[in-house]
Order: sequence, then C-alpha cells, then structure tokens
Amino acid sequence: MVYLPDGNPGPGRIGDVDIEVVRCGPAELVLPEASVQDVRGGQLFNNRALAFDPAGGGGPLAGAEADRQARAFGLVNTAFHLQRALRYFAGLLQRPLPHLVVRIGMHDQPRRWGGGHYRLPGRAMALESKPVVPDGEIHLGGGARFLTPAKGTQYFHAPAHNAAIIYHEVGHHLCRHTADFRLNKLRPPREQTNKKIALDEGTADVFTAVLLGTPDIYGWHRRTIAERDQRRRKLDGHWTMAYFRGGNDGDPHADGTLWASACWTSRERVAAFGADPVRFDALLVRGLELLGDATPLTRTHEALHSRRDFSRLLAAMAHADTQLAPTVLAAMAEHGIRPNASNTELTEAARRRAVDQAHR
Repeated sequence: MVYLPDGNPGPGRIGDVDIEVVRCGPAELVLPEASVQDVRGGQLFNNRALAFDPAGGGGPLAGAEADRQARAFGLVNTAFHLQRALRYFAGLLQRPLPHLVVRIGMHDQPRRWGGGHYRLPGRAMALESKPVVPDGEIHLGGGARFLTPAKGTQYFHAPAHNAAIIYHEVGHHLCRHTADFRLNKLRPPREQTNKKIALDEGTADVFTAVLLGTPDIYGWHRRTIAERDQRRRKLDGHWTMAYFRGGNDGDPHADGTLWASACWTSRERVAAFGADPVRFDALLVRGLELLGDATPLTRTHEALHSRRDFSRLLAAMAHADTQLAPTVLAAMAEHGIRPNASNTELTEAARRRAVDQAHR
C-alpha cells in the first residue's frame, strides 16, 4: 500500500500497487533501478505483502508499533515512487539512469530533519556519516514538525510519505546524468559539487508536477503559505523573469519556480495544440541531453556561468522537436523567456515590460 497522487493537496489516496523488488531486507528494498534503506535499522517488515498503516507519519509522539508501521509504509512508499519516476525517465531517455541509492532517516541528530536532498560526493560533506556513491544518493530525514492534511487531523511530516519530495530529488538525479549543469563529469568522482542552479531546481519541480498531476506540488506541506507567495512554489502562470533574482542573493528554488512555471504553461499549450503532453516531457529531456552533450573540454568559470541561462536550455529544447517548437517558444515568451539572451537580459526586459504595463 502506498499514497497515490490524486491531484489534491495532501498525501494522496491509499492504494494497492505492484513493485518489482529484487531483494527485501529487514529495513531495505532493492529494486532493479534503486536501493532504498531506512538507516535507523530495526525489523520493519513482517509481511510479504508490504502493506502497512501510514499511522499519521508516526514520529516521537506515536507508540512504538505505530512508528514502525509508519516507517515501513514510508520505505515502501518511497520505493514505489522512485520506481515510477525512474521508469518514466528511462522511457523518455530510451535508457536507464544510473542505479540510485536512497537513505531514509538521515541527519536526525541532534534534532529530527523533515527534508530531503540529492547528494554527490564532494568536499563539503561533513553531514554525511558514510561515503556517498559517485552516481548520487537521495537522503530523506526521519520527519519533523506536524502537517495538517485535512481539517481536524495532524500528520507528522515524514518525507518518505511525501511523493513531492521524492519526485523532486529524483529530478536532480535526472539533471545530473543528462544536462550536468555543474559539469561534475569534469571533476574527480569524489570531488563533485552539490550546488544547484535554478534550472536544476526548476526542472526537478516541473517533473514533480507532471508525476503528481498538479502544479501545486507542495500544497500539502506548504499549505499555510499563500499560493501567490513564491515560497509555495506553485507553478502559476504569473511567474515571469521579472521575479528572477539570481546571483549569490538569489534562492535557486525560488528562481527555479520561474522556469518550472514556464515549462508547465508550455506543457499545457502542447496539450491544447492537440499533442500528447508527454511530447513536451520528451522534448525537455532531450533538451537536457543536448545540453549535456555540449559539455566543454575544460571546466571554466565562463562555461559554468553560461549553463545557468534559461535561454540555452530553451534553444536545445526547440532544436529537439521543431514541430512543437513554435508552441513552446510562444508559451515561454509569456514568462519572459526567449532564446539568445542571458538571465540578466531577460530579467531586465521583463521588469521594463512590467513597469510599462503598470503605467498604461
């Protein structure tokens, strides 16, 4: 049993699913595409059906059995959504991504952690208790704080119960092994960088929306944040390059919302055009691959800086599907994104346009 996306804010609906499992350990599932382990250990599984009670997320206020059920449910839920996302990406790529390692219950000391991140081995890895595999890992905390998924109920925020977090982190795995925005393939395997740019965060967010079937991807655990607040990261059509910050002061998650929103609008236009929206997903993935194929011979500041520009990925996407390109370019332009311009130029143009519209 897992949570299945239903397009509404909340964890989804409980449903029975099939998962292809190679091996099942006491607190681990090994899939053909990924390995998922609860690093807190213990005997989580006590039935072959892998059907457990989500138990409101478990947590320190739940009893021992309820917490075990919640942890077991989270491991199975994570495995299902991992397999679903990785197989979807493999279909678009026509090849599998490298085997992905997922560790649940990471970084819970000295206090519980309710987040998730994608990690590559590098110098700034003081938090990690064991070496990170070179192909990348997803780390999910054991849970923190309380959510309110429905009136009158409380839910301990266990990231392993939240498909949005899982899908987002798998999106980073896709970006690392296609576009490789930070040119990690030019770095020693144990000296990669974990710094993310807006394109990386935004691409992960739009594929989260695709797999969840809703642009309000974080509507469950950010439901107290207004939908028009950029921190909500809802892929709303009003986000344009006028909101882009960039630089050291910018948040790549917030800036990534602009790219993700433009992609979501483009995907909807492709569907309105009469095409299967999966064609947009394939176009985006092919654009990521083309960007990765254009890796320079050496890692320079100029090469890294140019890979931040939205226009560069957009140009690669337009090249990937010339039939859909006019529809996608027109939709992107509504968000202030066009080819052959830096992020700075796009931002300045969008802000001038906003000022002109305000004075009309």
